[in-house]
Amino acid sequence: MSVAKILWVDDEIDSLTSQIMFLEGKGYEVQTKTNGFDAVEYVKDNIVDVVLLDETMPGITGLQTLQQIKEMNSTLPVVLITKNEAENLMDEAIGSQISDYLIKPVNPNQVLLSLKKIIDNKRLVAEKTTSAYQQEFRSLFMALNSNPDYNEWMELYRKLVYWELEMKKSDSPEMQEVFQTQKAEANTEFFKFISKNYASWVSPKSTESPIMSHNLMKFKVFPHLEKGVPLFFVLIDNLRFDQWKAIQPIFSESFRIHEEETFYAILPTATQYARNAIFAGMMPVDIEKKFPVQWKNDDEEGGKNLFEEEFFKAQLKTLGKADLKYSYTKITNNNDGQKLVDNIHNMLANDINIIVYNFVDMLSHARTEMEVLKELAGDETSYRSITESWFTHSPLHQALKKVADKKLTMIMATDHGSVRVNTPVKVIGDKQTTANLRYKHGRNLNYEQRDVLAFRDPREAGLPVPNVNSSFIFAKGDLYLCYPNNYNHFANYYRNTFQHGGVSLEEMIVPVIRMTNK
Repeated sequence: MSVAKILWVDDEIDSLTSQIMFLEGKGYEVQTKTNGFDAVEYVKDNIVDVVLLDETMPGITGLQTLQQIKEMNSTLPVVLITKNEAENLMDEAIGSQISDYLIKPVNPNQVLLSLKKIIDNKRLVAEKTTSAYQQEFRSLFMALNSNPDYNEWMELYRKLVYWELEMKKSDSPEMQEVFQTQKAEANTEFFKFISKNYASWVSPKSTESPIMSHNLMKFKVFPHLEKGVPLFFVLIDNLRFDQWKAIQPIFSESFRIHEEETFYAILPTATQYARNAIFAGMMPVDIEKKFPVQWKNDDEEGGKNLFEEEFFKAQLKTLGKADLKYSYTKITNNNDGQKLVDNIHNMLANDINIIVYNFVDMLSHARTEMEVLKELAGDETSYRSITESWFTHSPLHQALKKVADKKLTMIMATDHGSVRVNTPVKVIGDKQTTANLRYKHGRNLNYEQRDVLAFRDPREAGLPVPNVNSSFIFAKGDLYLCYPNNYNHFANYYRNTFQHGGVSLEEMIVPVIRMTNK
């Protein structure tokens, strides 16, 4: 590692000789200047890692020097050394982005600690992250193998997401590989767990099941209705829990987060099933019975999510809440988004406002089609980053900020997540077989048993029977289902894309968050 270069600026630099020798003994290279003018000139022409800057000097002050240094190099860390802790001075210094400040007289260890914090921070954090994960690895491994129930699976997945985000701080490819292996193993076990329990959860006779798409509103939204306090139910489509963690800090600026929870998206983890189930408060098999005209199966013509508002109205009626004043807004383009920004104040007069925002799903589909987006969102880290960037600049964020100071309750959720697929597997079916990559239904489907969760009778999974003898299959882990004809083309085209519809932690365990105004 190269030697860190320190510039120490103080008009009484001669009195600091012993401190400078101490730092040089610790392996730092120290240059000195006695005034701000010389310091600015030096920074202009030389490599400097950290500036130690005295606040009171003749000529230009420490703060003026700081400002000029920052104009030249905004990322250069500066430690301000000051005689007084006057509040306005500190405010100005912190506003000018100092990295640290020390009060005179300073002792050598204080300076050393400050430098370590700034220069070695990244390395120290990476080392700490790696060793903390090594300790946690064993307890995660044991939790995976102790037959977790549905609550424990949600907890396990949250921990995995936590470590996935922490791993960004580690620069150890080996540890990141260990983590990816553990996550893949977790998905293998989760697939077994869902295969064993899913049918009993969605059975009309079920006595024990997690909160899922079809009872999300009943248990997580309606209980928070309060007279005179508007409730906003914001559904951002296809938002994974790790993507929520990426945009959480932005929400936290304007709202107070009370509950950060997860629920299970139903199968198929696809919009027309999971989202219709949320708004209807019913499993798809029951939606089809009650709304035979509106429900469309995959192989039928027409839009599959055109009747969410109608389904929602029916759910209000079923739960005895038909007299609630509500609004329903679906946003699929920027123009709709701007209308939301203009109209959000009027929504405060309603009891409940549904806002469905389609962006993340479009992003994942566009990423499959467009080379430039494959570059931009090459993996989970960049996918989170694009989501965060989108939300920061989105009309949705603008609109919510406009009402953040009003008394309100907001519940943010999603319909399902997505998983990055890497392993193609063959499925053979007739002409009626659907084209989805993570689930299919059709007659005479031919597949490897170990690759999928299969329901010969779709009703066992709470799903309609599209055609006589139709069965449903759901892909596990990171598999995607390809036909034998033109197999290599499709295998290559869809490899490393984000897909949904199947069984994985990322698709099924998704966020539901309750917030209020600050």
